[in-house]
Amino acid sequence: MTSDTTPASVDGLEWAQRRGLGALADKMGMRITEFTVERCAATMPVEGNTQPVGLMHGGAYVVLGESLGSMAANLHAGPGRLAVGVDINATHTRSATSGVVTGVCTPIHLGRSITVHEIVVTDDQGRRCSTIRITNMIKDQPAG
Repeated sequence: MTSDTTPASVDGLEWAQRRGLGALADKMGMRITEFTVERCAATMPVEGNTQPVGLMHGGAYVVLGESLGSMAANLHAGPGRLAVGVDINATHTRSATSGVVTGVCTPIHLGRSITVHEIVVTDDQGRRCSTIRITNMIKDQPAG
């Protein structure tokens, strides 16, 4: 099985773990825990991803959201297609200070050329810290 396997025939978690979330996600300590077209999740430690005052950095929430949303869109896109982010926004409602945060990504719209996902990031107590929405454009993968 290659990374170009169609979503219906692929084990999403295996596909995502093999592909990885990228170098930035690795540096931030993200770990994929669940991955299907309908729902994916990852965790990220607060430690190492904070502002100078010890609060989880808002940009870290966004990196977690974009990593999950873009990967989910690429799984949906299928073979020979590529999903690229065209819009992202986030509303931060709480600051984690320790432990791990968990991002859960679910689709709002899965179209042929556009996807929209919502990512809810919660702290260890299950409290919502950030809500992220990402829109990805799906296009044919460039040759080569």
